[in-house]
Amino acid sequence: MSALEKVSTGMGRSRRNLIKLGVIGVSAAFASLTTTRPSAGQTNPNGQPVQNPGQHGQNQCFLKGTTIRTPAGDRKIEDLVIGDLLPTVFGGICPIQWIGRYSLKKSDPTKAWVKKVLPVRLARSALGLDVPCVDLYVTKEHELLIDGVLVTAGSLMNGTTITVYNPRELGELEFFHIKLERHNAIYAEGTPCGTMRNVEGSAVNFAEYVRRYEPPTTQEAPCAPLLSCTGARREIKSRFRSAISPWIDRRQQLDIIRDELEERGIAILRDRNSSRDSRYPA
Repeated sequence: MSALEKVSTGMGRSRRNLIKLGVIGVSAAFASLTTTRPSAGQTNPNGQPVQNPGQHGQNQCFLKGTTIRTPAGDRKIEDLVIGDLLPTVFGGICPIQWIGRYSLKKSDPTKAWVKKVLPVRLARSALGLDVPCVDLYVTKEHELLIDGVLVTAGSLMNGTTITVYNPRELGELEFFHIKLERHNAIYAEGTPCGTMRNVEGSAVNFAEYVRRYEPPTTQEAPCAPLLSCTGARREIKSRFRSAISPWIDRRQQLDIIRDELEERGIAILRDRNSSRDSRYPA
């Protein structure tokens, strides 16, 4: 990359982050003026309103239909069972210890999904060439293994290739997560993703886990450093570091990863638009 290209890239990064700083600030100010209330139209498996979606089991899960790599090929996560073997990043082939299942339903089909419970869509090649190999859907707190660290999917949203997924036509969202004996990273749609560290009592099949292993008492340490900037205050600080980076670069590893993926997303979108224009010349 030439010096001119570096300057142009840096200025573009600064503009993007300044715009997003403003959006985050306005959203945070609006949220502070509103009162906390139950999430309209969403219920847990017992039919009770979801008070805080971030505390329910879907906080680190794969959406139903996600394919997981096995020694015999990819299989949908809902078709896996305890004891199935999975290739891992750090520990070779490991058996599944448990699969947590979580469900959210609309109590009123005419109401929209609350944004907090919606998963993140990572488009094909959002993280690298064919990574993921097809669109991947995970919850915002799900951990992705990138450059040797675990990064929450919600920290990487860029408006192009990593976005909120809103299936308005669905009345139920089903999520699954896989627990191994020790925390590790498995491959979902070809993407290294963290396994379950904390067994949630809100799982539909939590009683099954208790019968097999007794109630969980501790949370496992992550298999790699865990980075996240979810939450308005942390995201504001992260965006500010990126905004001033063309002049004073104080970015942390997560900031750099997000900035690079945002630039990748812009390049992918530009290439798609260019290909479309070449097929349909004026």
